Amino acid sequence: MTEKEYPTLGCCGLDCGLCPRYYTKGLSRCIGCCGKDFFKVNPGCGFTTCCFKKNNLVVCAECTDYPCKRFDNWFGDKAYDSWLTHRKAEANLKFIKEKGLEEFIRRQQIRIKQLEKMLKNYNEGRSKSLFCLSVTLLSIKGIEKSIQNANDKSKGLDLKSKAKILKEELNKTADKEKVKLKLNKPPNWK
Repeated sequence: MTEKEYPTLGCCGLDCGLCPRYYTKGLSRCIGCCGKDFFKVNPGCGFTTCCFKKNNLVVCAECTDYPCKRFDNWFGDKAYDSWLTHRKAEANLKFIKEKGLEEFIRRQQIRIKQLEKMLKNYNEGRSKSLFCLSVTLLSIKGIEKSIQNANDKSKGLDLKSKAKILKEELNKTADKEKVKLKLNKPPNWK
């Protein structure tokens, strides 16, 4: 097997389908986890080698050894990753373990559609990362409400103004949900 059925979901629990690089055009575009030609670009990912190549699984949560040592530095208080979407990986795998892969994919598809709506109608060329992060970390209802509020407030405005309004709405939702949409500095930064 050379390609996963769901490349929008990383073996490790990352939401590849909600990542800015997944929506990039050109050579830096990511094709998702174990998508078409993935192993030509990413031959050394330990998660995909173990989960997909060796065990023929879609996600680590399906493994009887999960969580294994590979996750020791991936989760927890000391874990740090510059990809803010990393914050959701552990919760995603827990959700899959409890409610199943199909339910996760169903909910992820809702988030992907919300993101695509934001990118189509509100991205002035500088907001893709914030939109991706918001759709990953905020609740589905919170995202829907933010988009609806932005729609109501931005009728007839130019794209730059529409983007500003949606960003304000997403930040309000983040405050209500107590979600940080900014990068925390790792402990060793001054």
